[in-house]
Amino acid sequence: MTFHETAHRQLAALTDHDLSRLDPVLNAIAANPEVGRPLADSPLREDEQDGVRVYYATTLGTIIVLAYVEVQHREPPVGRSGF
Repeated sequence: MTFHETAHRQLAALTDHDLSRLDPVLNAIAANPEVGRPLADSPLREDEQDGVRVYYATTLGTIIVLAYVEVQHREPPVGRSGF
């Protein structure tokens, strides 16, 4: 998987928590590039899971170019101390 310049900038702006939410989406696309829905009149596909949306293109199901990343901000879960 490779990243378009726009996606690189978007990734750099994400928090660690948002990046952890993005990882499963990227793993799903890497495992099956056809997982996202094709966009009409476009070579791009869209996949959305858990408030994370990505747009990407694939060639022969082997080369994946991530074009755009959108992550809805959510606060990380607060841990319990048990006290």
